[in-house]
Amino acid sequence: MTSSNLLSIITFVYGLSAFIYLSAWIFKKPDLARLATWTAIIGFAGNAAGIILRWIESYRLGIGHAPLSNLYESLVFFAFTMALIYLVTEFRYQNRIIGAFIMPLVFLAMAYASLSPNINDRIQPLIPALKSNWLIVHVIACFIGYAAFAVAFGLSLMYLVRQRETGAAGGGWLDLLPKKQALDELTHQMVMFGFIFLTAGIITGAVWANSAWGRYWGWDPKETWSLITWFVYAVLLHARLMRGWYGKRIAYLSIIGFAAVMFTYFGVNYLPGLHSYGSV
Repeated sequence: MTSSNLLSIITFVYGLSAFIYLSAWIFKKPDLARLATWTAIIGFAGNAAGIILRWIESYRLGIGHAPLSNLYESLVFFAFTMALIYLVTEFRYQNRIIGAFIMPLVFLAMAYASLSPNINDRIQPLIPALKSNWLIVHVIACFIGYAAFAVAFGLSLMYLVRQRETGAAGGGWLDLLPKKQALDELTHQMVMFGFIFLTAGIITGAVWANSAWGRYWGWDPKETWSLITWFVYAVLLHARLMRGWYGKRIAYLSIIGFAAVMFTYFGVNYLPGLHSYGSV
């Protein structure tokens, strides 16, 4: 079995996990939630195995590089990091219903990678600019940041859903969600975590750019939008720490920030620049 075939199967495992999480929330079935967790763990393990297998395959082809060099591979790694951060969050806070808002994002990332006819899943040689030891450090830092922001986005959506609470009798869907204060604090923690790694990704990218192209910063579209994204989350953290913003306003800023992340990741691939290789 090739890595592409294995990862295609894992797409459906993640999809099943997302479906079970949503069903557990809608039908209020704790047993379904436990099944969803184990399904997510199986998907995560298969995702990790697929990444390792693809790395081995690249060496067998005489190419020999980390599977982080094109859009397909980055989506697979994005799904992997989102699943990892989510599972750690679930085990720490012991609330499985959070998965109803996070695992669909993991599934969508894998589905886009595996099922889109516009994405090439073949292992390809690195272009000269990517032949650097900075590749692994830069990409891992950026995608840990992106994944943390994705989890924060899911938590922000959950917070806004929780806002619909009216004080009616218990037993409804909202009762299964974490309290608003817990969601607000967890969103803040995820944004802080993601912000640290996004900052590290921008710095390592600048060092890499200097070694590859002789300049630290060139206002390439990816660089520009990475900076815009960094500023959006910097504003969020400033508003919370210095202005005392909480709750709904932070949730909306988190959603705006993730929209900036998505444009940084996908949108700039359609603009000319040194990062245009990310679209293949």
